[in-house]
Amino acid sequence: MQQSKITLSDTIGLGFMAFALFLGASNFIFPPLIGMLSGEHLPLAMSGFLITAVGLPLIALFAVAKTSGHLTRLLPASVGLALMLAIYIIIGPAVAAPRTGLVAFEITYQSFLPWFTKHLDWSAEGMQMLYTVLFFGLAMLLSLFPGRLVDSIGKVLTPLLLVLLMLLAVSVFLYDGSVVGDAVGVYQVHPFFHGFLEGYNTMDVLGAFMFGMLIIDVLRQKGVVAHGEQYRYLVIAGLIASAGLILVYIALFYLGGIAQNMMSLTDNGSTILTNYVRLVFGDAGLYILVVAVTLACLTTAVGLISACAAFFHEQLTVISRQKWVAITTLCCFCVANMGLDQLIFISQPILHTIYPVAIVLVFLTLLKDRFDHPEEAYSVALSLAFFYGLLDGLSVLGIQVNFVEQLNEVSMGWLIPSFIVIMLLMRHNGSRCVSSE
Repeated sequence: MQQSKITLSDTIGLGFMAFALFLGASNFIFPPLIGMLSGEHLPLAMSGFLITAVGLPLIALFAVAKTSGHLTRLLPASVGLALMLAIYIIIGPAVAAPRTGLVAFEITYQSFLPWFTKHLDWSAEGMQMLYTVLFFGLAMLLSLFPGRLVDSIGKVLTPLLLVLLMLLAVSVFLYDGSVVGDAVGVYQVHPFFHGFLEGYNTMDVLGAFMFGMLIIDVLRQKGVVAHGEQYRYLVIAGLIASAGLILVYIALFYLGGIAQNMMSLTDNGSTILTNYVRLVFGDAGLYILVVAVTLACLTTAVGLISACAAFFHEQLTVISRQKWVAITTLCCFCVANMGLDQLIFISQPILHTIYPVAIVLVFLTLLKDRFDHPEEAYSVALSLAFFYGLLDGLSVLGIQVNFVEQLNEVSMGWLIPSFIVIMLLMRHNGSRCVSSE
């Protein structure tokens, strides 16, 4: 039945659903690590991180809403399909979705390692395999019923998750046993840019492409089919999700900052989080942490698997959506068992290559009405972003071929050339408009 509005309860549930979908694995492990390493430069590093981890995903949701999910319609069909396929594979079975299960396992394993050691004579690899079987098995079952996403995630799981996160956040801001330490490593210089780049690891700009379509599908199922109403509700959901993410990130950054003087330096965010909770709350607090992280990772996994299955079903083959859910879940399980550190290492050059393209695509979508020839603007700007993004990806591997010297140090050589091209094309459009008048 067609309708133009949904209830207030459904609207809030939609926002909670968006928040839960975005709050996944990387959202827990990277902020504490950056907070610990950035020390007194924490505000700068956090500001850069919030731009790519909250601001840009919110803008990406606006772009999805503006085009009803068809962000690549001005590109050649084959190019647009290839770009979206690459994004869905990266954010789905190749990197992001498997990482949800791995982070949930690492937090659980580190929290209860003494118990595991005492009662189970299993290797860490064996326990990881068993955990990921259970985790992705449950994610697959929830993904098979997408029509219930708002009810199961937005109205049940997310409120519980918020309560658990609030307990953690309150402890961080009330705990006065330590102060923020000194900046170390790369955060002694360019903390803002390094925080900006670490925001890539959330993959939330890429996730916004998928989650935006997922929210639109939910609205359609509830009878909201008018483009204007879909846009309005998607914007509301995005604002609710962004507000929640900002609060969580601030708490986790500060947690990492004060943790530097509470424990040894480490390059593992899950270790920082686990050790902090153990020191402040004792072993009992670890139960809260495990439940919160598992819920967050599970809801994100469900969203990613559901969105990927729908995309693959609609764009690639006549295989049913249910079968694609099973195939995607199986791929997630296989990739997850390579280990978290290896997965993060492999993902770095991929993200540095694809993220500039995604960011430029978002701004092109929002500014497309300002171009005389949008197709030309898309082709030129995206090609340039991909070229420089590829150079940045190579630089992550130690191959220094970036041509923008100052930004080369922080792997952002794509930024100036891409936006100069966009501004030149917009300026050209403006001059034509003036002359035609």
